[in-house]
Amino acid sequence: MVDANDCIVSRYLGIVDLNPALESVLAVQTTEGVSGVIKRHLLLIVGAATIGLTACQGKVQPAGIAAPAPDAAQVVITEPVAGSNYPVHLAYVETIDGLYTPIGIRKPDGEGPFPVILFASGNGGGGMAWVREATQNRSWTQEQFLEAGYAVAWTRYRAEVELAYAKYGKLIEDERQGRQLFNRGPLEYEDMISIIEYVKTLSYVDPDRVGYMGMSHGGEMAFKIASEYDGLKAAIASEPANHEFLALTPDDTAHVNPETGLRDIESMLMRETGKVRGRIDLDVALERISTIKTPILVQGRNGDELQGIFRVSYDLLQEMGKEAEWKTYEHDVHGFVYVQRNDAGVYDPDAVQREGVTDSIAFFDKHLKP
Repeated sequence: MVDANDCIVSRYLGIVDLNPALESVLAVQTTEGVSGVIKRHLLLIVGAATIGLTACQGKVQPAGIAAPAPDAAQVVITEPVAGSNYPVHLAYVETIDGLYTPIGIRKPDGEGPFPVILFASGNGGGGMAWVREATQNRSWTQEQFLEAGYAVAWTRYRAEVELAYAKYGKLIEDERQGRQLFNRGPLEYEDMISIIEYVKTLSYVDPDRVGYMGMSHGGEMAFKIASEYDGLKAAIASEPANHEFLALTPDDTAHVNPETGLRDIESMLMRETGKVRGRIDLDVALERISTIKTPILVQGRNGDELQGIFRVSYDLLQEMGKEAEWKTYEHDVHGFVYVQRNDAGVYDPDAVQREGVTDSIAFFDKHLKP
């Protein structure tokens, strides 16, 4: 049972802290296997959060002092992470059109302010369930960042909209009947900009030291964000699927789904830089790159079907005089820098994964640490 006197509004914005006894109950170990851990977390945290919120809201106040009303726009739920000393704080961030997108943020011990790295993986969608699963099962990399003194967050954003970035251009906002009016719907990288702006308001985050690490489509988002927004201190684009950003015309290796009419870019073969350069709209690509001010590390992967796109993305940054670095790795797994638990439910990173994460931390250290 939660004692209301032990339930406080913590230094985290809107976070409810449960008493130590309840937190120990929630600290589920990995002996049951990963799926068991997740199931028990989902069951326990819902009940615990409900009890904790009720206790806080129902806490007896001294005479003459009104109980603080909960802020529905700033509700954050804290839950433990299996095998880690760093819990996750689950929150919803308001995006540019008033809808909400989920994040799971973690911080080192202490008050901060800390530099923070926002992590993005592939296409969007999946909601809070995706954030929870990634936090529990794909967070070895984040653990290394936490130990290095960084706050970290898994992020989610809208699903990709085929060719909307190319067709409709930059988002334009107007007003109609006292409400927002857009020339197009907001896209996934604009959700990420909203998340960046949100974390800058947190008391334990240094707003001048926000970094971003995106893989695959998340890597392309690094370029899209940096092209239009100057609020990141540094970014890593890991295996960036930059076909849309570079205005690349696919060849016949990019199949079209006959049922939907949408392209299967993942099957496209673009390993050679010469082939890639012959199929991009260079003027459009250079115009988009010309506005980038953020230092970017581009990470490639030898043998990847899109390695030519990865390398050309870096080459064009260099040719435009941008602050950019390149490193490529020999690994069989797309997204190897985000280490996942194996079938036994444990993290077992190989030497190349360790190298990639060490390189990533070193890059951010150079740009985000005094």
